[in-house]
Amino acid sequence: MSAQYPALRLRRTRASAWSRRLHAETILTPADLIWPLFIAEGQGVEEPIPSLPGVSRWSVDGIVARAREARELGIACVALFPNTPPALRTDDGREALNPDNLMCRAIRAIKDAVPDIGVLTDVALDPYTAHGHDGLVDDSGYVMNDATAKVLVGQSLNQAAAGADIIAPSDMMDGRIGLIRDALEGDGHHNVQIMSYAAKYASAFYGPFRDAVGSRGLLKGDKKTYQMDSANAEEALREVALDLAEGADSVMVKPGLPYLDIILRVKAEFQIPVFAYQVSGEYAMIEAAVAAGAGERDPLVLETLMAFKRAGCSGVLTYHAAHAARLLRA
Repeated sequence: MSAQYPALRLRRTRASAWSRRLHAETILTPADLIWPLFIAEGQGVEEPIPSLPGVSRWSVDGIVARAREARELGIACVALFPNTPPALRTDDGREALNPDNLMCRAIRAIKDAVPDIGVLTDVALDPYTAHGHDGLVDDSGYVMNDATAKVLVGQSLNQAAAGADIIAPSDMMDGRIGLIRDALEGDGHHNVQIMSYAAKYASAFYGPFRDAVGSRGLLKGDKKTYQMDSANAEEALREVALDLAEGADSVMVKPGLPYLDIILRVKAEFQIPVFAYQVSGEYAMIEAAVAAGAGERDPLVLETLMAFKRAGCSGVLTYHAAHAARLLRA
């Protein structure tokens, strides 16, 4: 054995904390986080969501308080999702077009109180439909693409007029990005971004989210005719290419950790801003592991978020955003 063995020791740069920081290839900051928030009717309302421990629905005043908290923590953006009252849910989802709906009231309240934080808004009809689908259905229960896309355009314009900074269509209808971009430009919303849910998979990880927006139990059938098959990766690249050609500013992969390979491939192929949604089921699994004593919350949260950044994400939507931001600022 040579006296110089081993000449190269990769452990040298890991030997101390300062050196590990110096040689870190990937950096995670609070500005990389988007905090999803659920809106409820009322005043002074906080409704804990049992399947999402530590997450609540907030009335608009509470949503504004969370936006202020996000700004103080250095979080770049909040994402809004309404829990529409059952009486306002219809087969055609018309409440999505109401300029005074929960979403629009929350947007205006945030932009009035905290104008320097980004507001991302979900564009899909599932929070507004009586049947729980993301679009309009025909007599056979099939979600109609083109008829739905027309409604999504109106929903997008409604949210943009209220002050949304980023329109995020999560419905997976073909062609809707181009229609929405044209409508935004035509209505003077030139700087409103589109973050397309370009690769959204029909996933088993969405259950707690459906509890949060009140659509659990409403869904007739499944969403496999419009959300992607988990077996497919090449198709995700085709979806991304189409949405970029139609005017998307950034794209999202959803869910997150089970689809890190998709994130990596999208980033490598297109070199554009890619975001991931660490969805409700992923969050709930971490919290269940913590509750069972199988892991510690802080390192689990930071390690999973770092995985998204390492795979190529510009940012991550996560229910752990506020907690992670506090850890990163400590």
